[in-house]
Amino acid sequence: MSELIELVSYLEGQPEPHIVCDLHYRIVGANRAYRQRYGLGLGEIVGRTCHAVSHRSPVPCDQAGEACPLASARLSGQRERVLHVHHTPRGEEYVEIVLTPIHDRQGVVVGFVERMDGLETATPTAHAQGLVGRSARFREMMALVSRVAPSPAAVLLWGESGTGKELVAQALHAASPRAAAPFVPVDCSGLPETLFESELFGHEKGAFTGAAAAKAGLAEIASGGTLFIDELGDIPMAVQVKLLRLLETGTYRRVGSTEQRRADLRIISATHRDLRQRIAD
Repeated sequence: MSELIELVSYLEGQPEPHIVCDLHYRIVGANRAYRQRYGLGLGEIVGRTCHAVSHRSPVPCDQAGEACPLASARLSGQRERVLHVHHTPRGEEYVEIVLTPIHDRQGVVVGFVERMDGLETATPTAHAQGLVGRSARFREMMALVSRVAPSPAAVLLWGESGTGKELVAQALHAASPRAAAPFVPVDCSGLPETLFESELFGHEKGAFTGAAAAKAGLAEIASGGTLFIDELGDIPMAVQVKLLRLLETGTYRRVGSTEQRRADLRIISATHRDLRQRIAD
């Protein structure tokens, strides 16, 4: 128990909400950030079970049809991560839980520490805009969004038309380190091939008939932020090679220019087409 008490003292100043639980789901400590998030005093938290405080449930999550990180960690002895719906003074909110076992000096698990990261890009209840859902598949998707968002890696979203791929792309952008920079969408299905390269990479003055002035492309406008390429499967073949260069090297050239420019952006793409099948064909 001394290990748990020492950890509670250390976590008090951490900015993220943390609780420390014993082996029986009982909370033995909660830091200031947790108390503020849930609008509860220490006396209203300590001694109660984590599922009673966060879920308002008399039974653990795994007995209520949800994944329970504590139950999983007791079996695995490893860190566990899960996306849950928690009850807060602001209503129901999605929270990503990262639970880590606490070991004593003999290596025996004596408790667990939970860190909670709010997921601001989705809600289990209807709001004016954004992602809304609470099904198991929706939670799986949002857990992936939460994990992928901090990464600089390019992302491909696949789904039928009308399933909200752009909303997911916006959620990835909003939860990423680039959130304060532009989110720039480009709809490949709505651009003729003759204009596509110019729209994406820009052009120089006189590059073609009607190019009376130099123009920045969407890749340049998205600098520092995210370029969302919708309907990736509709990109003209001639442009795909140049897009590949942008993906692989982060560089591009304006139409009519030999100057190689570097793009500081993240690319998220979406399509309703089966790209693997198209490659195979």
